Amino acid sequence: SGKTTLLKVLAGITQPSAGSFAVAGQVPSVKTKHLISYLPTINHLPRWMTVGQAVGYYRDFFPDFSQGLAEERLTAMGLQPRQKIADLSTGMLGRLKIGLAMSRQAKLYLLDEPFNGLDPVSREKVLEMILASAREDATMVIATHIIREIESIMDEVLFLKNGQIALMGNVDDLRREYQKSVEELYKEVYGDDA
Repeated sequence: SGKTTLLKVLAGITQPSAGSFAVAGQVPSVKTKHLISYLPTINHLPRWMTVGQAVGYYRDFFPDFSQGLAEERLTAMGLQPRQKIADLSTGMLGRLKIGLAMSRQAKLYLLDEPFNGLDPVSREKVLEMILASAREDATMVIATHIIREIESIMDEVLFLKNGQIALMGNVDDLRREYQKSVEELYKEVYGDDA
């Protein structure tokens, strides 16, 4: 429906086919990359690395990365520095990716399907990480199909269907207007595709 494409455009990875946008008032460029922490759906970390090497990779690549915070978060999620990425389960890899992405001091966090393929325990750990990382001076954009688990933390919602905005607005306003939960609205918009 265009969610991944939208996040890639916001991250400056893909150019929009029409329209324009700004990140912190600036046209996206190399100068705005440091403002954005992008979590792709794919595994972007080399499989030969260990968890500790991945932390070092982020430390060296992103000046706003907090190694101490990442190590603390990853340990709390059951990850150890010597574990090889190739040996991690899907759930543990998801925990690693979100732990790294959320240990940056970005202004905009773009999380593409952070719960995809995760077991319930890993989903809960990832949600806890997102909640622990929320800051007043930062914005989080989460593309997900798992509405029920994050509805309570949403401020705004945007439903894309076939690359077009199907529904958008403040979560509380939408609930009042439609007398439905965001999950119910999601099911209405996407029907059998939900």
